[in-house]
Amino acid sequence: MYPDPARARPRRISSAVLSLLATLATVAALLLGVGAPQAAAASSLPCDVYAAAGTPCVAAHSLVRALYSSYSGSLYQVKRASDGATANIGLSASGGYADAAAQDSFCSGTTCIITEIYDQSSRHNDLTVEGAGGAGAADVGAPADALPVTVGGHQVYGLEISAGMGYRDNSTSGVAVDGQPEGMYMVTSGTHVNNRCCFDYGNAETNNTDTGNGHMDAINFGTECWFSPCYGQGPWVQADLENGLFQSDAGYSRNTSGIGTGPLPFVTALLKNNGQNHFALKYGNAQSGRLTTTYSGGEPTAGGYAPMHQEGAIVLGTGGDNSNGSIGSFFEGVMTSGIPTDAADDAIQADIVSVGYGGPTGSTGTLGAGSEISLRATTSCCTTEYVRHQNDVAAISSVTSGSSSLDKNDATWIVRRGLADSSCVSFESRNYPGDFLRHFDFRLHRQPMDGTSQFRADATFCPRTGKSGTGTSFASYNYPTRYLRHYDRNLCIASNGGSNAWDSSTSWSDDVSWAVSSPWAP
Repeated sequence: MYPDPARARPRRISSAVLSLLATLATVAALLLGVGAPQAAAASSLPCDVYAAAGTPCVAAHSLVRALYSSYSGSLYQVKRASDGATANIGLSASGGYADAAAQDSFCSGTTCIITEIYDQSSRHNDLTVEGAGGAGAADVGAPADALPVTVGGHQVYGLEISAGMGYRDNSTSGVAVDGQPEGMYMVTSGTHVNNRCCFDYGNAETNNTDTGNGHMDAINFGTECWFSPCYGQGPWVQADLENGLFQSDAGYSRNTSGIGTGPLPFVTALLKNNGQNHFALKYGNAQSGRLTTTYSGGEPTAGGYAPMHQEGAIVLGTGGDNSNGSIGSFFEGVMTSGIPTDAADDAIQADIVSVGYGGPTGSTGTLGAGSEISLRATTSCCTTEYVRHQNDVAAISSVTSGSSSLDKNDATWIVRRGLADSSCVSFESRNYPGDFLRHFDFRLHRQPMDGTSQFRADATFCPRTGKSGTGTSFASYNYPTRYLRHYDRNLCIASNGGSNAWDSSTSWSDDVSWAVSSPWAP
């Protein structure tokens, strides 16, 4: 069995005030444009910041990095499909980033699911796969390789939740109960969301059922508008306080100018609640800039919310009663004892930005795993046209140096080891983390990886020498006589001759031959 790294626990930092001052100095530098703080700087990781501010973490969960500068234990556990063996995935260095290579080695030749997410705090509030609840059957673990991402220049994996997946701890230590104050944040994604209940992270009931108003205090992120009207382009950061997703004390948003995040690849979502008469919501682009406060005011005016009645369980990916129809992405998140200061929130956002979520992989223009590429058509009609996604469908269109940043991002892909066969390749969207190029009914689409064997096969392509004598052709893994082809500027998998229009032999060899090029949006 793969050796499990020791689950060492962080030490309390000394000179707390000095640590916080140093962190705030880096925040000021970042916001003023003087310079960005270094990723994983000593004594400035999120739980160090909160401890220095007097609101220590009582839960710290991350798939991608340490949340204490001194942490050297495991981040999560994976379970192998081939033999049921498990392994703990730790860090490449103390206070650093996930050792994804250990996961790749352990899961090689088979698939793995994530069975446990470890709490880095001394409270040991570890999350395991959620059992049945009042609104949902028992959940299953998320596929361990569904969400490859670059964080701090390291290739790691996030947690991608599909419907029917979720994690929970009903027997916690130190988490707020019965109106006690708390804060929490998570880093998530605005590109993998839906309008089903409920993609939450935070405080929930201890019995997996709805026990009434105010018995939850969790961040919700999705496009479900519980209280109309919701303004702006969702998804929205909301507070799941049970029996409602709240954007204000009235439920609906009081900000008519629009407060949705839109499809940001990485989002910081933050909730603070004093448990008595005040809660606040904030969000930010996890790749740049500051936090925006979308609400700061009284508890919901309906009965049962002032004071709150939190029960102290922790939930991730579902509602408090295991309502599990939602989808979402999770990279890191913490919960605190007490209400963090606004200055501490700003320091957390600056630290998250400094990490470089979704940054360049460090390799371009090849079919090696982790390389960023664009795929250019070689047919004489279309030599300035590239494979791109638009409205979830893949096609080819012209991309030039004068094209918009959106067009350039849509035409950039990250090469991953084949999801069904590591000797082949899969193509992850550059600006929709966890979404892959896959065929369905012979057409190509951009879709989130759901971990099924069908998706893995549909999203795997095997490079071959270009059929036209130039470039590279890509055979479908599960339809090996069909190749990635553009036809009438749509993208499909096509054979050389057949009953479908896109199987036409005319220019087939040229249409299935692609130039692997440097990415338009590295």
